[in-house]
Amino acid sequence: MIRLAFLRHGVTGWNREGRIQGRTDIPLDGEGRQRLARLTLPDGWRDAVLHASPLSRAVETAERLGGARPVRRDARLIEMDWGAWEGLRGVDLRADPASGYRDLEDWGWDFRPPGGESPADVRDRLTGWLAELAGGGVVPSPGAGEGQPQPHLVVTHVGVMRVALALAWGWDFRGPPPLLVKRDRLYAMTLAADGTLRPAGGVEGERLPCV
Repeated sequence: MIRLAFLRHGVTGWNREGRIQGRTDIPLDGEGRQRLARLTLPDGWRDAVLHASPLSRAVETAERLGGARPVRRDARLIEMDWGAWEGLRGVDLRADPASGYRDLEDWGWDFRPPGGESPADVRDRLTGWLAELAGGGVVPSPGAGEGQPQPHLVVTHVGVMRVALALAWGWDFRGPPPLLVKRDRLYAMTLAADGTLRPAGGVEGERLPCV
């Protein structure tokens, strides 16, 4: 069994403007960097193996919280592709009946923005990554007892986190989600040898403490 936590990247200018980022490589902004400088990882996660989406906003978040430790980048952790809607504002798409936009509660696994990915597409690449991680076996972590599972921290995007939480909580993107992904919080899970995710914390997540 592997201890695993997901964390959303820091704030960008497009986040503040309400724009859909998807795979567009928007960096952290100055306020986002200042905010991260005031935070640290909780006890039990400070020696975790760091993984990140290859987009700069996720990599920089992992580097700033992890100090000098290496960050393992994997394209399977990249944000959901929003296709033609990237750079647009969700509030504007929602106001246009012809856009085809749907609220999260009405997606289902197969909802797809024009030219983009569905949650099912994200699920397929994420479950491949999880199976690979689960197949790596138990690695002792610094400060942990012999045979204790190595903790892993994944810095990624809200779309990927929604899929991970859907897998862990048994949600199918219909009706209200089991929890809302909040900024600056870890969402802990366990990863079984067969690649199955299970919740290992409350719906509010674990807040990053201040330095």
